[in-house]
Amino acid sequence: MEPAGSPPALPIDWPLPGHDPKDIHILVVDDQEIVRLALLRTLRRHGFTCSEASDAFMTLDRLEKEKIDLVLSDIRMPGMDGLALVKAVAHRIPEIAVVMVSSMDNTEMAMECLRHGAYGYVLKPFKTNDILIAVAAALRRRMLELDYRDREAILARRVQEQTLEIRASRDEVALRLISASEHRDNETGAHVRRIGLFAAEMGRLLGWDEERVETIQAAAPMHDIGKIGIPDRVLQKDGRLTEEEWIIMKTHTAMGAAILKDSTVPFIQMGARIAACHHEKWDGSGYPLGLAGEQIPIEARITCLVDIYDALTHRRVYKMPWTEPDVLAYIRDNSGKLFDPGLTRVFFDHLERFQEIMRQHPDTFAEPELP
Repeated sequence: MEPAGSPPALPIDWPLPGHDPKDIHILVVDDQEIVRLALLRTLRRHGFTCSEASDAFMTLDRLEKEKIDLVLSDIRMPGMDGLALVKAVAHRIPEIAVVMVSSMDNTEMAMECLRHGAYGYVLKPFKTNDILIAVAAALRRRMLELDYRDREAILARRVQEQTLEIRASRDEVALRLISASEHRDNETGAHVRRIGLFAAEMGRLLGWDEERVETIQAAAPMHDIGKIGIPDRVLQKDGRLTEEEWIIMKTHTAMGAAILKDSTVPFIQMGARIAACHHEKWDGSGYPLGLAGEQIPIEARITCLVDIYDALTHRRVYKMPWTEPDVLAYIRDNSGKLFDPGLTRVFFDHLERFQEIMRQHPDTFAEPELP
């Protein structure tokens, strides 16, 4: 026998195991007080926490101030009707479930309410069981949709975490490959990092998707990886190279492509194209293949531009930096010759972005004094 004062059992199996009806707040909305009282009495008798509103405007105000789990609303109300109310709270479903109660046996109206997010539609005069079943079904659907949304959020977070791990692994592989050549070259770690950031920024300005942008950011710094195969007497020589030495130096493009070839990893595939073609020139006078114009892969054209911009701007043990006006004049003068003119326009149209990257990633070591 049930203890005195306890609510009677629901006439259906309670669909929310682990949830107490008293923890569920239902807002009853109807412009007729007698209807509100009947619904409140029924719901409270079965353990629900309830409150009431006499019109849609009061409802919207209460929804802003209180945590409501379910709205049980009439359709025909003065001012704003129930359909307009459903539309007004549609963006908050499933946090708030909505069940309509109406004296209109109107299939089209019922379907319109359901299309805009209502979970149920009960006709007046209603029976107690009709209300309880509609409320229970709506609460269960709400629970399932919230659970599904939470699971999606957890899954999305896990995918994001795994993606970040993959990117970190990719960047580590790239940096380890690059560091092997850096030990033998005169370039700095900041230089290769800037090349990746410059190339990524150019990709964004060209409207590339973020995956492709991230790919070139990892690939562009590998442009000179082939220098690992150049003899020290050539690579580290002070002063001008002889014609024979220059021929040897040029082979770093083919060697870089050979190091990175046949990979199934997108950023290494792009790195191979960049390594092979970043010394090709727009007018066809570059090396190793004498490619011209759009025959040159766009990622190599981008790397060529940003690499020369960075190299001329910075000090090295074998040279003083150029002034920025001189660097910019050189790039303008060689647009259509050395550089892709379309990329050059984008570069100058957004020069401040590249200057900001340079300011944020300066060379950080003290170099020997130049003579």
